[in-house]
Amino acid sequence: MPTRRAGARPQLSWDYAPPVGFYEEQVLPRVIDVLLGNRRMAKLRRRTVEGLSGTVVELGFGSGPNVPLYPPTVERVLAVDPSLTGRRLAAKRLAVSPVPVEFVGLDGEHLPLDDASVDDALSTWTLCTIPHADLALREVHRVLRPGGRLHFLEHGLCPDPRVAARQHRLNGLQRRIGGGCNLDRDIAGLLEASPLQVESMSTFFIQGPKVLSWMYAGTAVKPAA
Repeated sequence: MPTRRAGARPQLSWDYAPPVGFYEEQVLPRVIDVLLGNRRMAKLRRRTVEGLSGTVVELGFGSGPNVPLYPPTVERVLAVDPSLTGRRLAAKRLAVSPVPVEFVGLDGEHLPLDDASVDDALSTWTLCTIPHADLALREVHRVLRPGGRLHFLEHGLCPDPRVAARQHRLNGLQRRIGGGCNLDRDIAGLLEASPLQVESMSTFFIQGPKVLSWMYAGTAVKPAA
């Protein structure tokens, strides 16, 4: 069973679910499953999971839309997500998955895993929501083995000043209806400021409202010691 390293901050029980309202726990996970679990998004997800191998920690596992897309090189997935409804929605995907998935934590900022204990990490549309995404990236760096990679697919701050202005203006509303999701998070800046080294990053629009559809996709590596 995964454990945190000695002397680390205390961790809540893995079975603990933080108190949330009916909308956040019952409605929002189902909305996200529909909006981000469709075939169009699966094409983006499939490109993101390419190259994952060994033991993978997945931040923001949600309802498991990545499960059918894991490459055969993935041996085990350690899932991190606070939503019990998401886990229930994932049940059908998990039942037919050849890859074993273990739920190991609730919070990307505090991963209950040993140092250098996973081969790769995965984050798809998750860094926008983690309150302190910089801490989550430090945790990913900590638990990755040297040479391990974070594969990411995120939405965030658009370089177009007109779009960015709308993102800033609407961010408060988005946080309320999107479970803490930020429209204007600077994903590139977060990754560049983290202990990880960005290997590749592509940015592009997908179909949809421009405030939501500026994407960042790529990999960031933990340098070998």
